[in-house]
Amino acid sequence: MTGIDEAGIQAVLAEVEAFVRGPGEEYAAEIEQSGMVADKLWADLRDRGFLRLAAPVEYGGRGIPFSRYLEVLELISMSHASVRMIVHVCNGVWRSMDQFATDAQRERFVLPQVAGDLRVAFTLTEPTAGTGADLRSSVEREGETYYLSGEKHLITFGVSCDYWLLFARLAGTSGKDGTLALLVDRDAPGVIVESMSGTMGVRGTDHARLVFNRTPVPVANRLGDEGSGLDVALGGFLTPSRIAVAMSCVGLARRAQELAVEHARARTTFGKPLAARQAISFALAENAADIEAARQLTLYAARQWEDGDVRAGSLSSMAKLTAVDMLTRVTDKALQVHGGIGFWESSTIERVYRDARAQRFEEGTNEIQKTVIAREVLGSVQ
Repeated sequence: MTGIDEAGIQAVLAEVEAFVRGPGEEYAAEIEQSGMVADKLWADLRDRGFLRLAAPVEYGGRGIPFSRYLEVLELISMSHASVRMIVHVCNGVWRSMDQFATDAQRERFVLPQVAGDLRVAFTLTEPTAGTGADLRSSVEREGETYYLSGEKHLITFGVSCDYWLLFARLAGTSGKDGTLALLVDRDAPGVIVESMSGTMGVRGTDHARLVFNRTPVPVANRLGDEGSGLDVALGGFLTPSRIAVAMSCVGLARRAQELAVEHARARTTFGKPLAARQAISFALAENAADIEAARQLTLYAARQWEDGDVRAGSLSSMAKLTAVDMLTRVTDKALQVHGGIGFWESSTIERVYRDARAQRFEEGTNEIQKTVIAREVLGSVQ
């Protein structure tokens, strides 16, 4: 089946922008006040079709190509960070599952997740290991059941999900070849779920610490073969997700810039609007150039990934590294333009400034991105 046409994409962009500047602002206020994302927001995003924008039409999605979906994500990222997180995760996690899913698994997990009827939490990070081939969570197989033991933390939607898309290893193995991917039922026995609330920013998005003690998982819930766990985790998810996070930085920076421009035009000191002062206008000019440069690198990385470029992995890291550093500079200048009033919670820039810090950790720190890029640059020398 064919995907969405240009007119359809433009209609989606208009619909998303109207949501962000209308109901999205109301949801943002509710989230900041309550510290929670209400079920009605999940339902609203699902009913508007925002959770299935990037999935294929034959899966019930809108079929928006990835590089064009990023234009939508840029707008969504101007809203509250928890709204962006829901849209980002739901439009990406299906891809990680689908690449290795059997037909039965696609019917049971992928299609309901695309429809917004099933919440799946990407469950990789551990408190006692790095994110990758040194996973310590392990399973022992007995017949047609795996018994899972270990710990995970910082798991987005790990409290409220229906399944954890979890990565572990066969007991007694080391390295990539021992890893496997499992869909673990949220209500399975032998699991302790602890909410990790109280974050600096991205308030409302639940995060979880998980402890598994011989939790039974059917072998039928394994995606791919034993030994292909990191291929599931990284191959279809991490590269596009890093690019998507880079565009999230662009959207949030754009929001910070809008707020700064609005304040600079409205605020008068010593008989002049702030916008008339060269120091302020130059800071805003630098922001504009910074945002556009990050946007174009991110879109380039997206197009190269769509085309199957072997450099897509390193380009995704370049885009995220560049966009994260850009976001830091832009939000800092935007807050400075506001002066002291920007330090108060009554100013939207205060929330934007806090939320911006989270992007430095999502899908790998700057140091991880530099490692990926250096590997590409230096090749066999490394």
